[in-house]
This record gives sequence, structure tokens and C-alpha cells, in this order.
Amino acid sequence: MSDVTTPAGTVSPTDGRHRVTFRRLVPDPVDEVWSAVTESDRLGRWFGTYTGTGRVGGTVRLVMVAEDPDGPPSTVAILECVPPERLVVEVGPAEEAEPWRITVTLSPDDGGTLLVFDQLVPEGMTPADIGPGWHFYLDRLAASLTGAPLPPWEDYEGLGGLYA
Repeated sequence: MSDVTTPAGTVSPTDGRHRVTFRRLVPDPVDEVWSAVTESDRLGRWFGTYTGTGRVGGTVRLVMVAEDPDGPPSTVAILECVPPERLVVEVGPAEEAEPWRITVTLSPDDGGTLLVFDQLVPEGMTPADIGPGWHFYLDRLAASLTGAPLPPWEDYEGLGGLYA
């Protein structure tokens, strides 16, 4: 099996900013994990649903299911999509904010899948601002794949110190 970081992931400096990276090993095959990350109904089980046709150069409208399912959708631009290995998207921007560039890479690993999630921390934010949320969502992904109960946000609220 590949070297996998703790569930909290790692924070590393990048060009005067920070990058948050999670490496998670899940027992499911790559195609299953890819479906859970890219198909609206499967994505909706742990993160959010989208409308529109996902394709490179296109956009979809994403509604987060765990935060505010009645809130306004976010625009997600698909920058790169290499099924079932790599997805690069930009989420946002919200009011004058920098878009969130997110990269998900999947690779087979001893019968399961190594998922690498990476985000450059937007200017004006810290790793503590985004780390607990992605920790929460990636745990929800793992639970959705196994059929386990989804973890509650309250278990993650105080984890900002892990990303300091």
C-alpha cells in the first residue's frame, strides 16, 4: 500500500502561500471512487449535487448538501478531466473572492484506490479555514462508499489547529 498521510492531511508552503493535501486510501476500486466524485447523484450522497453537463471547458452549478442545501449554487468550472484518474476544477468565485482550485487524483493501490486531494489555499484564508471542511467531506466520501453513517460536522469544528 502507498504511504498515506493522517486523515488531517498535510500543509506545505507553495510560492509564499499554503497548499493543503490529503492522501486517503479507500478499499473501493478506482472506477467506484471516480463515480462518487463525478456523478451528481453519487456526489450528492456526501458533498453536493450539480446541474449542467460536466465537460472540460464547461461549468456546472453545485449545491452543497451538508452546508446549506437551500443556499445559492456555486459555479464550478471543469479545467481538466481525465477519467478515471484526474479532475481539476475551480469553484467560485464568490463575491470578489479568489476561486478555489481543487485537484483530485485517483490511482489503483493494492485492490483499492489512493485518492489525493489538493487545494492551494486562497489568498486571505489560512489552512485552518479550509482544512477541517475538507477533512469532514473526505470522511463523508469514505462513509458514502462503505454505506457507513455520515459523520456530523460537530466532530470537525475544532480541528483548525491541525492545520496551523
